[in-house]
Amino acid sequence: MHRNIPPACADPAAEAHVWADILLRRRLLHAAVLGPTGQWLVQRTPTAPVRLLDGPAEMIRLAAHIQYRLRTEETRAR
Repeated sequence: MHRNIPPACADPAAEAHVWADILLRRRLLHAAVLGPTGQWLVQRTPTAPVRLLDGPAEMIRLAAHIQYRLRTEETRAR
């Protein structure tokens, strides 16, 4: 069993919150705000346009996309 792989989250909203926090702390997003309807407002940089993500699944997909992009860039740099 791999100890570094967390178990799948049963609550997508909670998982989206965790990913938003990680992306903000690592400065991979400038802003991530959960709206009252469950949509997320995200901004990559202070001058970038604000994007509207329609729920937790889209926040999780954004996090996966950013991870993929970072890993691809790391691989190219080697």
